[in-house]
Amino acid sequence: MSRRAKVHYELNDVRKVSEPSEEDIKKILRAADDIITLAGRNMLAKILKGSRDKKLLEKELDKSPSYGYYKELKIEEITTIIDWMIVNDYLNIDYFGRLPMIIFSPKGWDYFKPVYVEELYYLITLVDLDDCEELIERMKNTNRQVVKMLLAKIGESRNISFIRFLRKWEIEEVKKVRIMINGTINKLKSV
Repeated sequence: MSRRAKVHYELNDVRKVSEPSEEDIKKILRAADDIITLAGRNMLAKILKGSRDKKLLEKELDKSPSYGYYKELKIEEITTIIDWMIVNDYLNIDYFGRLPMIIFSPKGWDYFKPVYVEELYYLITLVDLDDCEELIERMKNTNRQVVKMLLAKIGESRNISFIRFLRKWEIEEVKKVRIMINGTINKLKSV
């Protein structure tokens, strides 16, 4: 039984593409976060287009905050912007098995972390404490660097209304994160 060859990809020529705005970069990275190591450039373009692709809908990628961000552009135009993001080191492509998948570059990840912290912070301010299990589950699966940044932001807010959510989250977490959450609670209490 022979091994199947890796699927080849070729980036578009991006020399004539103007640099996306800061908002565009944030939206592209946000959409990419939903598919890191799971899909490639085509799926990322479909999310940004707002496609009704069957696979996209099955994976609930239409719930991405960036879904349909570039609805007025053609898929080819969106893919070229994504390629600009790759060429300019915000995103990379790596093979997982034989398929090329989107991943963050170190530069892209550093750029995206504060964007994701803002999103999570905003969600916490809106959460109904009687129905916050889904958000807590999301927090448990969130990168530890992002959690540290989020807890620092909450601590600096001096907003004691966060304490009830933090207590609920703390119960569900591993020891290291519980210690960080407890430190944030203590910081809020010392206001």
